[in-house]
Amino acid sequence: MNKPAPYLSELIGKSVHDIDTPALVIDLDAMKRNLGRMAEFAKKHHVLWRPHAKLHKCVLLAKMQVKAGAVGVCVQKTSEAEIMVAGGVNDVYISNEVIAPAKLARVAALTQAVAGQGGQIAIAVDSLEGVGRLAQAMTEARTGSRNGTPNAATVIDVFVEIDVGQGRCGVQPGPDAVLLALEIRKHPALRFAGLQAYHGKVQHVRNIQERRMAAADAMKAVELTCQLLKAEGIAPGLVTGAGTGSFALEAASGVYGELQAGSFIFMDADYAQNQRDPVQPCFEHALFVRTQVISGHASHAVCDAGHKSHAIDSGLPQVHAFDGQGGLDYFNGGDEHGILRPSAGHTRLPDLGQLLWLIPGHCDPTVNLHDVMIGVSGGLKSGTVERILQVDARGAIT
Repeated sequence: MNKPAPYLSELIGKSVHDIDTPALVIDLDAMKRNLGRMAEFAKKHHVLWRPHAKLHKCVLLAKMQVKAGAVGVCVQKTSEAEIMVAGGVNDVYISNEVIAPAKLARVAALTQAVAGQGGQIAIAVDSLEGVGRLAQAMTEARTGSRNGTPNAATVIDVFVEIDVGQGRCGVQPGPDAVLLALEIRKHPALRFAGLQAYHGKVQHVRNIQERRMAAADAMKAVELTCQLLKAEGIAPGLVTGAGTGSFALEAASGVYGELQAGSFIFMDADYAQNQRDPVQPCFEHALFVRTQVISGHASHAVCDAGHKSHAIDSGLPQVHAFDGQGGLDYFNGGDEHGILRPSAGHTRLPDLGQLLWLIPGHCDPTVNLHDVMIGVSGGLKSGTVERILQVDARGAIT
């Protein structure tokens, strides 16, 4: 990981206007309000909350989430889990399939390490081969046939991932999932913990009714699998899933016991396009790219935040409008530049040197482009820099 620029440590206590551009900035006040709303929601609905750390890749933010009431964090990569544990977060769920023997050895070693600290590692599987490979890695770690301190009592929690509509990973709901649960129970180093039932596509269904219908179909698949597990004498365990776009629906289902929503902490431009479900808390934008106008023309202006400062897989960023007043649209300017033009009904372009705030289209990959996030308290207009947050797991993709 690259070391942060020396000037960053000197920013603490200074005005937001002293932040160089482009830079990734967190409105800490808005973020903390978002955290509080989610924690209150989970408590009110008697569900656990395990946010995805793949969003922010930051140990400090993971610890803030746990302090706010989260039971731990989710990650998608073995290396992310290692970084979280190294930073002191010792309840981590790898909500993804891991097949490579070398990675599984790392997972097993990590499970051994956190067990001595009272922590727990969990992982998802969706195949018999995956179960077998995981069991082999855990058995080798327990018997000490690989490097490390053996602990014959260490077990890893294993969730069977079922495909509830995402069309990505996951075994088919029903008998196939039961077969995997039965296989997991054959191995002393593995503990069947429940079902991974995340529906990524439903998170971005804009219409409320359509979103509810898609989520309802997913819940039927979960209920069917739970019923078949019980018929085999297997307790279904914990059903975990949900995201920022649908978590209120999973919480009300009576089936899901844990929510994995994570993006709400920052609320990107894509999620803001969803029709808001009135039963879900209202979250604020808290992640911004600070940028400056570096060139002016008759028809447009140019800022210094191009695609190297924000991800575009979910669309281009929006120009943040204070007090509900719009006026500018962002257009593709390439790697290092953004093109700014007046929005419909507006004519004024920003002045040369003017500082602006962009709301990224997709927060997760945007964060992964930066070494640090600059935390500001007191608002974007006149706040001060409170802390520098390291993106500890930037580039952790193995």
